[in-house]
Amino acid sequence: MQMFAKKRVEILIERALLKRLTEELVRTGVSGFSVVPLAAGRGQAGPWDSDGQIGDAAGMFALWCIVDPARLEGLLQVVFAIVSRQVGLVSVSDVEVVRPERF
Repeated sequence: MQMFAKKRVEILIERALLKRLTEELVRTGVSGFSVVPLAAGRGQAGPWDSDGQIGDAAGMFALWCIVDPARLEGLLQVVFAIVSRQVGLVSVSDVEVVRPERF
């Protein structure tokens, strides 16, 4: 089966910035993304978890999308403008897909 090279962008972000991030992704032409809540983790500031929180207003979320490599630089500029002064993480990895028209 033929495979096509793409880039997977994963972003860990605070709930307060999630809507702004998703709006910017849509504005820049990202065709789809997935978002999941995070329960706990460990970062530069040490461990954290969502125990004792009511709701997800202060929570962390993971968002990922797959994009064509030609669109990666512009997308990263938009993402970095949002997360650069906040708690967050951005990673990029190589992936291969079987239906390139979806990305």
